[in-house]
Amino acid sequence: MTRGRGAGSSGADGGLTPHIPVLARQVLHYLNPRDGAIYVDGTFGAGGHTRLILEAANCRVIGIDRDETALALGAALKDEFGDRLSLHRARFSELESVIAEAGVERVDGVLIDLGVSSMQLDQPERGFSFRADGPLDMRMGREGVSAADIVAQASERDLSHIIATLGEERFARPIARNIVKARGEAPIETTRALVDIIGRVLQQRPGEIHPATRTFQALRMLVNEELNEVADALVAAERVLAPGGKLAMISFHSLEDRVVKRFIAARAKAAAVSRHMPLAASAPPSFADATKAIVADDEEIAMNPRSRSAKLRVATRTEAPVSDAPVDAMPRLPSLTEILKGRGA
Repeated sequence: MTRGRGAGSSGADGGLTPHIPVLARQVLHYLNPRDGAIYVDGTFGAGGHTRLILEAANCRVIGIDRDETALALGAALKDEFGDRLSLHRARFSELESVIAEAGVERVDGVLIDLGVSSMQLDQPERGFSFRADGPLDMRMGREGVSAADIVAQASERDLSHIIATLGEERFARPIARNIVKARGEAPIETTRALVDIIGRVLQQRPGEIHPATRTFQALRMLVNEELNEVADALVAAERVLAPGGKLAMISFHSLEDRVVKRFIAARAKAAAVSRHMPLAASAPPSFADATKAIVADDEEIAMNPRSRSAKLRVATRTEAPVSDAPVDAMPRLPSLTEILKGRGA
């Protein structure tokens, strides 16, 4: 789901609300910034969490964002904090190469706030929002396959699977069927065109989310390969965190949270030992002190409604070697390459 990571965010009525970093108090509590330490903000956005970390201690933050607009807006924050902040255009899954570029081998904390930033939602030309008409794009980094490409070329079967899995949409099949039918009559190139197609299947009801919410979420997650990014970022964080360093992940979608939860749970316990292997051969846990999901309290939800669906999970890096076990809980989805080939309907 989406939440406020940008300079302003679209409220339920489509208007702007001020940017408020999600679960900021809890993030600071667990990261516990200290003088001389180095932290990574893997989803810089408007720099809300980064500012709080830099203000809490005389430390350094390496900010990462794949959106060049976010980094451009972060220039003022860099002017304020100087060499204590460095900004890098990259995916958060690339944090290992980014910190090497910054001349750092190990860091004391990694924070990743998953999802789409409110700055992107507020720019119709980015194609993330179903509330304003714009090109059907949704690319966070402005390169690669767009949502329009997926809608134009994916088979009905793949569209239905994508919308059902990533959007958790009960009406994925009729929505996919309507998309395929509509694109046979005219290209689907704008957000408004897609919203209208979905509206032929689902009607807006009082008190319920917009009918296009789940379909747009699914397309955005697929276009930006968000679940793969999460899995790769978790492994990268395991490599770069110093012993005692904190991993802090904020998620807004059940699939993302499941990946994070299972990764931390798997890494926070010793690997199973075969009865044919000596006990000493078992791999020690690479993380410890894993928290349960931390959620916003009523006061924060009242100030920032988007925090309602936020879940923060934190774990502490041990001195154990990096595990080579794969990340679990990844759903089976067609690749972008397979989709663009238009596999059989």
